Order: sequence, then C-alpha cells, then structure tokens
Amino acid sequence: MAVRQLVAGTRQPWKSSHALLLIPLVLIVTISVVDLLVPADVHLGPLLVIAPAITASFAGPWRTGLIGLLTVAAQAFIGWHFDVLFTRNVLVQILAIAVLSGLVVFFCLARERYRAELAQVRSVAEAAQHVLLWPLPERIGPLQIACLYLAAEDEAQIGGDLYAATRTDSAVRVMIGDVRGKGLSAIGEAALLLGAFREAAHRHTTLQDLAATLEESVARYLTDFEPAEEAGERFATTLLLEVPDGDHITRMTSCGHPPPLLLSPGGAVTAPSLHPAPPLGIGGVGPAGYSLDVVSFQPGDTLLLYTDGVVEARDAAGDFYPFDERAAQWTGNSPETLLHHIRRDLLAHVGGRLADDAALIALHRTPTVHRGRHTVRGLRLGGFGHSSHEEVPAADPSDSTRAWSGSSAPEDTRLT
Repeated sequence: MAVRQLVAGTRQPWKSSHALLLIPLVLIVTISVVDLLVPADVHLGPLLVIAPAITASFAGPWRTGLIGLLTVAAQAFIGWHFDVLFTRNVLVQILAIAVLSGLVVFFCLARERYRAELAQVRSVAEAAQHVLLWPLPERIGPLQIACLYLAAEDEAQIGGDLYAATRTDSAVRVMIGDVRGKGLSAIGEAALLLGAFREAAHRHTTLQDLAATLEESVARYLTDFEPAEEAGERFATTLLLEVPDGDHITRMTSCGHPPPLLLSPGGAVTAPSLHPAPPLGIGGVGPAGYSLDVVSFQPGDTLLLYTDGVVEARDAAGDFYPFDERAAQWTGNSPETLLHHIRRDLLAHVGGRLADDAALIALHRTPTVHRGRHTVRGLRLGGFGHSSHEEVPAADPSDSTRAWSGSSAPEDTRLT
C-alpha cells in the first residue's frame, strides 16, 4: 500500500509538469503563426524567448533546454520563410534567443542543485529532531496518551518546548518543559533536559530527587555553554508527573511550570493548585526545596499538560487564548480528538501562526486496567505527524505499590 502511494505521489507531479509543457508549445506556435501573418516590417520573433522563461518555472533543465531549442528553430523557420535567414538581423535574433535560453537552462541547473542540497539538509534536520523528541506511545500503563507540538519557527518541527514519558515498575512518569527562548536556538537545552530525564527517571524513587538531578544537569550545561552576556538568563520551566497504576492519584512537582488542566466527564475543568519551585537553571535548591503535590486522578479523567505558548497565544486584538473555556467543550473526547480540536481552535485564534512554540499532552486515565503483564501494540503519535508501532508493556496491578509501598508522604506533600 505504501509503495503504491509513493508511486502515485511521484506520478502526479510528472503528469502535471507534462501538461504544463503545452503552455510554452502553444506560445511558440502562436507567436510563429502571427509573425508569419503580420506585415513584414513587424517582427514578433524575439517574443519567442518567453517560452523557455516560462518553462523554467515548472520544469527541469532538460525540458527547459528542449523548449529553448524549439524556440531557436521557430525563429530560424520565420527567417527562412521570409528568405532572410542569413541576414545579420535574423542571425543576431537567433543568437540572442539561443544565449537567453542557455542562461535559463543554467539557472534551472543551479536551482535543481540547490533544491537537492536543501532536501538533504531538511531530511537530516527532520531525522535529528525526530530522534530528539521521541513520539509518545498511544497507551502506556493505565494511561491513554496523545501529544501535539506546534513550532513557531519556520521549517522547524521542534524548538524550546519538550516532553517525554517513561514507564517505571509500577507507575508512569511524564515530563513537560519549556526552555527560555523559542525555535532552533533553544534546542540545545531541550536536548539536555530530555536526555537527563530519560536517564534519571528510573533511578530516583521520588520526583523531588528527580527534579534535583535535572537541576544539576542544567547547571553543568550552563557552566560549560552559557554565554557570558546571558548569565542568569537561561532557564527552563518543568512539570514532572507520576501516575501510579493502582492509586487514582497523580503526583506532581513543578519547577516554575503552569499547572495542568484536569478535565472530568461532564465538562468540568479545574486547575490543581501547585506549589512550584524556581525554574531549572535559576539555582539549585536541593530535593527538600521541591514540593510534591498529590492530585486526585480518577478513571475517566484527562490531564491536559501544556506550555505557555498555548495560554499566551494572542489574537489580532491582543486577547489571550481562553484555554480552559475552550477545553471544557471537548472533555468527553479521546486524547487524540481533544488535541485535534485544540490545535484547530488555537491556530484559528492566532490567525494561523503562533508567536511561540507550543506543546500539549493529554493523559486519559482508562477506567480499567487489564491484569497480567503482557504487551499491547500502540500507535506512536508525535507532533511531527509521524507514526509507528511499538510494543508497550501493560500495567500489572500487583506491582502498583512496589516503589512507594510503606513509605510515608514527605512533609511538603499536599493533596489537592
């Protein structure tokens, strides 16, 4: 099926360009015929150069060169018809058309070479960006997930916003963050945070320890790479979540990041009250400086994580996007459908172009969790529009308290 689609996609431009070749051919015939019919003192032959010039806009060098040869032949035929082929005037006209056609062909060659180089650079950039921001699985543990990324910078598929999710023994950990700045200039810090989270998420039993480790990684990065003129101005807001398999709660640690929206069946939308620590990169506060907020997350609820590019998006009148009001309209939708509605509505609000990167993750807690450890095939959906399948381990309720069973909540743990 994919092969047939690829072949069909390559045939369609081929057919279109061949159909467009009728335009310069009709021009050559029309100009030649009119030149033969008008009085002898009227010379329309030089207009034939229009034909190769038009062809260059949609065809490659070979077909443009062919039209150029036909143009020279038409001018020679006009001169032969009037028996002035070898006069100085006609020879100069033929030479001028040949030179101009040659220049147009040279332009086509240069353009094709540039297009090939640009296509190669784009393919490498897309591969690098895809490796950096992995697509999230459609289902992981007790969660059904969908994600969306809207980059503000042209030709970029990611920028300073980031997200990641991973499976631990008895829970799912999710991170969403926003590096200061936007577009390609912020990718370095985003790559650092993503790598640090993927490495450390499995090695720390609490989100506070994980946040402290991320802070250490950012601090080391800024020490080595932060420009002197930007000292103290590079930071990243981050929200860490942990959804245990058995308990209908979610634990959150915020590092200067806005709280998610909790969408409940029936249209109810609430924003949990969090106690955020400073953003990563501002200054290490240690594990004790990070709060752990516990929020009820019942089966059927959806947590909507986002970056400030969503809530700070403005329309032509300067009004902010009413995120919570709009999200309340689609609380009964699946995560993928929910993000589809938000994407369309958000872009309509800003007139089709965002001023800052925006990322969203919808986490839907499924009503039931199948017993037994087995694998399910999930569709990986990313902000790039890529999709692939991977084997995702399903949740095992018997392991639901393996990492945290018997441990008391820290003193700064709050139930919202």
